[in-house]
Amino acid sequence: MKKFLNLLCLSMLLMTWNAIADNSAILGQWQTVDDKTGKTNATVELYEQDGKVYGKIAQLFQETGKPEPVCTKCIDERKDQKVRGMVIIKDLDKKGNEWSGGTILDPKEGKIYKCKIWLEEGKLKVRGYIGFFFRTQTWQPVK
Repeated sequence: MKKFLNLLCLSMLLMTWNAIADNSAILGQWQTVDDKTGKTNATVELYEQDGKVYGKIAQLFQETGKPEPVCTKCIDERKDQKVRGMVIIKDLDKKGNEWSGGTILDPKEGKIYKCKIWLEEGKLKVRGYIGFFFRTQTWQPVK
Protein backbone atom coordinates (compact mmCIF):
# COMPACT_ATOMS: atom_id res chain seq x y z
CA MET A 1 0.00 0.00 0.00
CA LYS A 2 2.85 2.38 0.85
CA LYS A 3 4.44 1.81 -2.58
CA PHE A 4 1.10 2.53 -4.23
CA LEU A 5 0.74 5.83 -2.33
CA ASN A 6 4.31 6.81 -3.18
CA LEU A 7 3.65 6.07 -6.86
CA LEU A 8 0.40 8.05 -6.72
CA CYS A 9 2.16 11.05 -5.17
CA LEU A 10 4.95 10.84 -7.75
CA SER A 11 2.42 10.68 -10.59
CA MET A 12 0.57 13.74 -9.27
CA LEU A 13 3.85 15.63 -8.92
CA LEU A 14 4.83 14.81 -12.51
CA MET A 15 1.41 15.87 -13.81
CA THR A 16 1.70 19.19 -11.97
CA TRP A 17 5.23 19.69 -13.32
CA ASN A 18 4.05 18.98 -16.89
CA ALA A 19 1.19 21.50 -16.56
CA ILE A 20 3.60 24.16 -15.29
CA ALA A 21 6.13 23.37 -18.03
CA ASP A 22 3.42 23.50 -20.72
CA ASN A 23 2.19 26.92 -19.57
CA SER A 24 5.69 28.33 -19.31
CA ALA A 25 6.10 28.12 -23.10
CA ILE A 26 3.62 30.97 -23.58
CA LEU A 27 4.27 32.95 -20.40
CA GLY A 28 6.19 36.19 -20.76
CA GLN A 29 5.97 39.23 -22.98
CA TRP A 30 4.64 39.34 -26.53
CA GLN A 31 4.47 42.22 -29.00
CA THR A 32 1.11 42.71 -30.69
CA VAL A 33 1.10 43.78 -34.33
CA ASP A 34 -1.79 45.63 -35.98
CA ASP A 35 -3.25 43.47 -38.78
CA LYS A 36 -3.94 46.49 -40.97
CA THR A 37 -0.86 48.70 -40.51
CA GLY A 38 1.76 46.10 -39.54
CA LYS A 39 2.92 48.37 -36.71
CA THR A 40 3.63 47.18 -33.17
CA ASN A 41 0.80 48.35 -30.90
CA ALA A 42 1.65 47.02 -27.47
CA THR A 43 3.47 44.52 -25.34
CA VAL A 44 1.21 42.03 -23.58
CA GLU A 45 2.47 40.06 -20.60
CA LEU A 46 1.01 36.56 -20.24
CA TYR A 47 1.07 35.17 -16.72
CA GLU A 48 -0.43 32.31 -14.74
CA GLN A 49 -2.79 32.80 -11.81
CA ASP A 50 -4.71 30.02 -10.03
CA GLY A 51 -3.87 27.57 -12.84
CA LYS A 52 -5.23 29.80 -15.61
CA VAL A 53 -3.47 32.10 -18.07
CA TYR A 54 -4.13 35.85 -18.17
CA GLY A 55 -2.68 38.69 -20.21
CA LYS A 56 -2.27 42.36 -19.40
CA ILE A 57 -1.00 45.26 -21.45
CA ALA A 58 2.47 46.04 -20.15
CA GLN A 59 3.43 48.73 -22.66
CA LEU A 60 1.75 50.80 -25.38
CA PHE A 61 3.44 52.17 -28.49
CA GLN A 62 1.69 55.37 -29.48
CA GLU A 63 2.47 58.75 -30.93
CA THR A 64 4.30 61.14 -28.64
CA GLY A 65 2.05 63.75 -27.06
CA LYS A 66 -1.15 61.74 -27.38
CA PRO A 67 -3.05 61.23 -24.13
CA GLU A 68 -2.89 57.79 -22.56
CA PRO A 69 -5.86 55.80 -23.90
CA VAL A 70 -8.72 54.64 -21.69
CA CYS A 71 -11.35 52.03 -22.52
CA THR A 72 -14.36 54.29 -22.99
CA LYS A 73 -16.32 51.63 -24.90
CA CYS A 74 -15.84 48.84 -22.32
CA ILE A 75 -19.06 47.61 -20.70
CA ASP A 76 -17.60 45.87 -17.64
CA GLU A 77 -15.38 46.92 -14.72
CA ARG A 78 -12.72 48.08 -17.20
CA LYS A 79 -14.89 50.96 -18.44
CA ASP A 80 -12.97 54.25 -18.40
CA GLN A 81 -9.84 52.51 -17.08
CA LYS A 82 -6.38 53.11 -18.55
CA VAL A 83 -5.52 50.59 -21.24
CA ARG A 84 -1.91 50.27 -20.04
CA GLY A 85 -1.94 47.73 -17.20
CA MET A 86 -5.39 46.41 -18.20
CA VAL A 87 -6.04 42.66 -18.16
CA ILE A 88 -7.32 41.88 -21.66
CA ILE A 89 -7.00 38.06 -21.65
CA LYS A 90 -8.76 36.09 -18.92
CA ASP A 91 -9.27 32.49 -17.78
CA LEU A 92 -7.45 30.45 -20.44
CA ASP A 93 -6.99 26.73 -19.71
CA LYS A 94 -4.50 24.37 -21.35
CA LYS A 95 -6.29 21.96 -23.71
CA GLY A 96 -3.95 19.89 -25.82
CA ASN A 97 -1.62 22.21 -27.72
CA GLU A 98 -3.69 25.33 -27.15
CA TRP A 99 -5.08 27.47 -24.37
CA SER A 100 -8.80 28.26 -24.57
CA GLY A 101 -12.03 28.64 -22.62
CA GLY A 102 -11.40 32.26 -21.72
CA THR A 103 -11.95 35.69 -23.23
CA ILE A 104 -10.04 38.52 -24.88
CA LEU A 105 -10.98 42.20 -24.85
CA ASP A 106 -10.46 44.57 -27.77
CA PRO A 107 -9.90 47.80 -25.78
CA LYS A 108 -10.40 50.02 -28.85
CA GLU A 109 -13.91 48.68 -29.46
CA GLY A 110 -14.77 47.54 -25.92
CA LYS A 111 -15.81 44.15 -27.28
CA ILE A 112 -15.16 40.86 -25.52
CA TYR A 113 -14.59 37.70 -27.56
CA LYS A 114 -14.00 34.05 -26.77
CA CYS A 115 -10.30 33.38 -27.06
CA LYS A 116 -7.81 30.68 -27.81
CA ILE A 117 -4.07 30.88 -28.27
CA TRP A 118 -1.35 28.50 -29.44
CA LEU A 119 2.31 28.51 -30.39
CA GLU A 120 3.32 28.16 -34.02
CA GLU A 121 6.97 28.36 -35.10
CA GLY A 122 7.94 30.35 -31.99
CA LYS A 123 5.16 32.89 -32.46
CA LEU A 124 1.90 33.18 -30.58
CA LYS A 125 -1.34 32.84 -32.53
CA VAL A 126 -4.15 34.71 -30.77
CA ARG A 127 -7.73 34.11 -31.97
CA GLY A 128 -10.79 36.04 -30.87
CA TYR A 129 -14.11 34.69 -32.06
CA ILE A 130 -17.89 34.81 -31.85
CA GLY A 131 -19.59 31.75 -33.29
CA PHE A 132 -18.03 30.99 -36.67
CA PHE A 133 -16.55 34.47 -37.09
CA PHE A 134 -12.98 34.93 -35.92
CA ARG A 135 -9.82 36.95 -36.33
CA THR A 136 -6.34 35.62 -35.65
CA GLN A 137 -3.32 37.76 -34.87
CA THR A 138 0.32 36.70 -34.71
CA TRP A 139 2.25 38.05 -31.74
CA GLN A 140 6.05 38.12 -31.64
CA PRO A 141 8.06 37.20 -28.54
CA VAL A 142 9.83 40.10 -26.82
CA LYS A 143 13.53 39.35 -26.74
